[in-house]
Amino acid sequence: MIKDRLVEDMKAAMKAGDKRRLGIIRLIHAAIKQREVDERITLDDPQVLAVLDKMIKQRRDSEAQYRAAGRADLADQEYYEIGVCQEFLPAALTGAELTALIEAAITASGATTLREMGRVMAILKPQVQGRADVGAVSALVKQRLGP
Repeated sequence: MIKDRLVEDMKAAMKAGDKRRLGIIRLIHAAIKQREVDERITLDDPQVLAVLDKMIKQRRDSEAQYRAAGRADLADQEYYEIGVCQEFLPAALTGAELTALIEAAITASGATTLREMGRVMAILKPQVQGRADVGAVSALVKQRLGP
């Protein structure tokens, strides 16, 4: 489980004295715990992946804003945090794997127009969670179903 690996990595970072890595691992752990407390559930791996995806998206947005503002130091910190978060995600999908998943989802949903994109994304989202950027997948589906 991802949560177990997270705890082990937190202990390793503490022992190694790596404060920078320990900080982001604690942020991830806190985000997971916050969601568990808010929803009164214990998160399983797909739900933890959703938390990690959200954190990565937030950091990508922040990194872009910092770079645009000329704050390379803060942008580099966000980039580092993205890297640590991605360590807990499964292996990324290749372009060919992603294309095959999109084609299979389109076939399974019977979608033929852009209006039916929601059905395709409902099938794809659990399959690509943590393995590909959902925004990029959405753009590929739009391109495939386009006018």
